[in-house]
Amino acid sequence: MSTTRTVRLTVNGQEYERTVPVRLTLADFIRHELGLTGTHLGCEHGVCGACTIHFNGEAMRSCLMLAVQADGANLTTVEGIAASGALNPLQRGFQEHHALQCGFCTPGFLMTATALLKETPGPDEAQVREAISGNLCRCTGYSAIVKAILEASRSDKSPDASR
Repeated sequence: MSTTRTVRLTVNGQEYERTVPVRLTLADFIRHELGLTGTHLGCEHGVCGACTIHFNGEAMRSCLMLAVQADGANLTTVEGIAASGALNPLQRGFQEHHALQCGFCTPGFLMTATALLKETPGPDEAQVREAISGNLCRCTGYSAIVKAILEASRSDKSPDASR
């Protein structure tokens, strides 16, 4: 049995082809093979949410999947949610509401919130809190994160509209 395999996938609109070890996680592939270090590894058990990406349009934990399982997939990482280097409404909301401190969990929250706003335009506070309940933050106390997401949901453009 081969210990490597070639994968072809699209990440943030760019196509990639790499030969990777079959046991390489998708999170490690994104960070080490592609150099997209916004995807963070916290718990490596899918509990903290720091490694959240969009896999074929759905939010998922990249530490729970192998890179070879992503063959043919379309991925979006936190680096892919801003258009031409300009912050989208969600990112601006995080900045304006100080919804980050150390920043380690921020990419996962942004990816989770982007998926929420795509699926549920105009969520209420309870819906936001439920959606982010799988993401852990040790610094902020979540209030500023919730405010930032609610503000972005009321903006003229959803986070996806800026791409």
